[in-house]
Amino acid sequence: MSATITTRPPEVATRPPAPARRTSAARFRAMVTSRVGSAIAIVIAVLWTVPTVGLFVSSLRPEADIRSSGWWHAFTDPSFTLENYARVLGGSTSTNLAVYFQNSLVIAIPATLLPLGLAIMASYAFSVLRWPGRDWVFVGVFALQVVPLQMALVPLLRIFSGTQVADVLPFLSLWVAHTIFALPLAIFLLHNFMAEVPRELIEAAQIDGAGHVTVFLRVVLPLMLPAIASFAIFQFLWVWNDLLVGLTFSGGSRTVQPLTAALAAMAGDRGQEWHLLTAGAFVSMLLPLVVFFALQRYFVRGLLAGSVKG
Repeated sequence: MSATITTRPPEVATRPPAPARRTSAARFRAMVTSRVGSAIAIVIAVLWTVPTVGLFVSSLRPEADIRSSGWWHAFTDPSFTLENYARVLGGSTSTNLAVYFQNSLVIAIPATLLPLGLAIMASYAFSVLRWPGRDWVFVGVFALQVVPLQMALVPLLRIFSGTQVADVLPFLSLWVAHTIFALPLAIFLLHNFMAEVPRELIEAAQIDGAGHVTVFLRVVLPLMLPAIASFAIFQFLWVWNDLLVGLTFSGGSRTVQPLTAALAAMAGDRGQEWHLLTAGAFVSMLLPLVVFFALQRYFVRGLLAGSVKG
């Protein structure tokens, strides 16, 4: 009998897989989320908040204390009062900011909604619809961003000044001016955002029989909420903090001037009303802060969260 000799194959030495090379984005993310990065971010946030805290503390101090010492002395020698806010919100005609606050609201809300609505429809036309000369027209709209705002103030002012429309709708010139100045940037940003929407979604809706109105309202518009909210915040803050357009098109009328014009007049040439200016400036900050915190959740929404499964 012959014995069968079996040999075991030599064991192949297995090496552990080489660790994947970290990308620059991963290294940057690790650096930012580390303890050192978090500490630096906290320091920057504190330094960024100090002026706002100083403004708020100064608005609560009496006039004599504001003129004699810095706001940080309020922590060692506290002396607070609401007289500044009482004079700013219900004082004389020259210092009462309630009317100017209403004017800013009447200016800012339409001046935010009008360019936003026009830009959304224009971006859909530039990114989804197919028509001759579309790219050239978009380049022309993009080129309008380089036109200085100051060059268009005088022509627009000559159109609206001395007309019956300005007498019937005194805020119309401000709405039109802010809308015109915001449209190029709004169309450019929303177009780039809408161009990232997968064509498969639009084509699937069109195959199911949806027209452009249905595609726009039910497919594209819900996906654009982060971009719409972002531009709405920036446009509202721009209009709310604007002084040049407000002074130019208000014609010096107290019934039309925005809040920034009242604050500029309150400051004067030498800042005589500094104690009132701090309270007025903090009042003007409240509404923009509310708008920002109300819409900031849209920043973190994904563009296609839940719309495409893979």
